[in-house]
Amino acid sequence: MAYDQEMASVAQREERRKKRMKCFAYVAAFAVFQTAVILVFALVVMKVRTPKFRVRSAAFEDFQVSTLNTNASFSTKMIAELSVKNANFGRYKYQNSTIEFFYQNYKVGEAVVPRGKANFRSTKKFVIPVDLSSANVPGDVLGNELSQHAWIPLTSRATLRGKLTLMLIFKKNKSTDMNCTMNLNISSRQLQDLKCS
Repeated sequence: MAYDQEMASVAQREERRKKRMKCFAYVAAFAVFQTAVILVFALVVMKVRTPKFRVRSAAFEDFQVSTLNTNASFSTKMIAELSVKNANFGRYKYQNSTIEFFYQNYKVGEAVVPRGKANFRSTKKFVIPVDLSSANVPGDVLGNELSQHAWIPLTSRATLRGKLTLMLIFKKNKSTDMNCTMNLNISSRQLQDLKCS
C-alpha cells in the first residue's frame, strides 16, 4: 500500500513537471512569435523609404520653333504630368516647391509645385503648366543643336520637402529630389526618352 501511494505521488509529480514544461514551451513559443512579429513590423512597416518625384508625361500648346542657325529659338506651354510615389506605410505631406527646366545649363522654364500629400503606398499624380522659352539661350548654341537633331534635350530638377507620418504617431522629415532627362521632339511635339533618377 505504501508502495502504491509512493508510486502515485511520483506519477503526480511527473505529471506536474510535464505540465510545467508544456507551459514553459508555450510561453517560449509565444515569446519567439512576438519577437518575430516585432522584427517584421520594424523592418517592413517602420522602414522609411524616400518618396520618388518624377515627370510622367507632357502635352504642348502654342508650340513655336525657329531653326535658323544664328537665331534659333523655341517657346511653348507645356502641360506636365508629375507624380509623387510614396512606398511607405504612412502619409507623405510635402510643401510648395519649384520645378525648373534646363537646356544644357540655361534655364528655359519653371513652375510652382503646389503643396499636397501622397497617401500611404500610393502615387499622387497632378498636372502643372510650364512656360518654356529659349530666351536665355544664345541662338547659335540652340541652332547648332537643332542642325544636328530634331529634338531639344531638356532636364528637370526639383526638391520636395515634407513630413512622413508613420502609424499616425511617428513623424519624420523627408526630402526627395527630381532629376529627369528628356528630349522635346520638335517634329511630333512630344516628349521622348524620358528618364528620371
